[in-house]
Amino acid sequence: MFAALRHSLHLIHVGYVLMREGVFALVPKRQVPAVLHPLLWLLGALARRDAGDRGTRIVAALTRLGPSYVKLGQFLATRPDLVGFALARDLEALQDRMPAFPQDVAERRVAMALGKPLDSQFVEFGPVVAAASIAQVHKAIVEMDGARRPFAVKVRRPGIDRVFNRDIAAQKFVAGLIEYFVVSARRLKPVEVVETLERTVLLEMDLRFEAAALSEMGENVAMDPDFRVPVVDWERTARECLTMEWIEGIKLNDLASIEAAGIDRVALARTALQSFLRHALRDGFFHADMHPGNLFVMPSGQLVAVDLGIMSRLGPPERRFLAEILFGFITRDYRRIAEVHFEAGYVPKRHSVEDFAQALRAVGEKIHGRNAAEISMAQLLGLLFEITALFDMATRTELVLLQKTMVVVEGVARNLDPQFDMWKVAEPVIREWIERNLGPIGRIEDIGRDARDLVRAAGRLPDLVTRTDAALAAFEKGHRPEVAPAGQRAGSLSAITLALWAIALALAILAVKT
Repeated sequence: MFAALRHSLHLIHVGYVLMREGVFALVPKRQVPAVLHPLLWLLGALARRDAGDRGTRIVAALTRLGPSYVKLGQFLATRPDLVGFALARDLEALQDRMPAFPQDVAERRVAMALGKPLDSQFVEFGPVVAAASIAQVHKAIVEMDGARRPFAVKVRRPGIDRVFNRDIAAQKFVAGLIEYFVVSARRLKPVEVVETLERTVLLEMDLRFEAAALSEMGENVAMDPDFRVPVVDWERTARECLTMEWIEGIKLNDLASIEAAGIDRVALARTALQSFLRHALRDGFFHADMHPGNLFVMPSGQLVAVDLGIMSRLGPPERRFLAEILFGFITRDYRRIAEVHFEAGYVPKRHSVEDFAQALRAVGEKIHGRNAAEISMAQLLGLLFEITALFDMATRTELVLLQKTMVVVEGVARNLDPQFDMWKVAEPVIREWIERNLGPIGRIEDIGRDARDLVRAAGRLPDLVTRTDAALAAFEKGHRPEVAPAGQRAGSLSAITLALWAIALALAILAVKT
């Protein structure tokens, strides 16, 4: 009861801020019951007179509410299936919107995190260069091998744990109410969405996890000539601070500087999309926040991604799903796209494959026969979200994050090259993955993996048989009033052992055949 009261008081404050910033005035009346229209009008009338457009109002309100609500807005920007693509684009403006905390506080926090005086680790520790919801970044100089090298030092905000825990509890409370009272919203899993946000931020708040993501992706792309990530300085990295290579590149939204540097914008757009697809398909580990502020281009044309706080993984089944879906749209094989959805269990079997294929055709045909400038991944995915609702397809968080990132990367590429054709650029990467993983080589590797699993399982069988023999002997000893003759008992156990090996052999044959 006390917790519900505390959450209610906190939500009253949230409602007041949203009202003053004019957010309620943006709610379409057609989506609100008529009985509530007077209340909606009143809330809109109480907004500040100088409230700006829709995006400005929402960004201002979330910024006023503090770091955890800014992070919520950034997270919802990754969920266009929940908030729509227009609002998701508005929420992307929340990047680096938080005021910086004082320089002396940042210096103390770094020294405490590293357990050493600041001047013993850095020759210089400059002022803040970017401030976000969880951390801010400073430029520092380190003496290494007789030379001074620049580094970026990411420092976590003081007190962010307490603020986040308070606000996430209130957001869970609201999500639970929505899920309980609004039946149509249950498919979107609001409680699960907030829990996903909670897990994401808990990982982000330990900057060692971001350092690990940088290290892992660095290994994945080590042989890629056109993409890389900063190198981590592990000696100067801890839970509350992350030190990494300083990137002296050009942000991808600075088109004038890219032109002045003589960098091929068309090639850069192709690199952005193909790199993302390689990470998702080849590595199963991709940067899920690839907005222009997190992407730099070097004079050589090489792309560098920073801020790996939000990452996502795809297992082999999800990678196959992604590749076959995209390839199906490219080749207009809507039947196969539908079959893949059913094989993956994403669409309930009570629906018809043929009906789902027909619905997918309605989406896919919109992208064919039109020039590149008219084809929008955002519009395509918007239609797909509508179809998934019709066919009772539950929200898949890992796929939504993938889809959102694809929309963002497409936007980055179109900004660089207005005539960017996503499907043409994507086809070589997708075709290569399908030929490599679903063709003869991939099948041979699958058989090899199955054989290794079978060998490992067979290696455990003798131990299993021995333990079974012992268990059966103990059972007979404890439950039989008369002990059977030794020969009879041995014969009985031998028969059981033989049966176990026969079952194991049958399972092995079955595994090989499948």
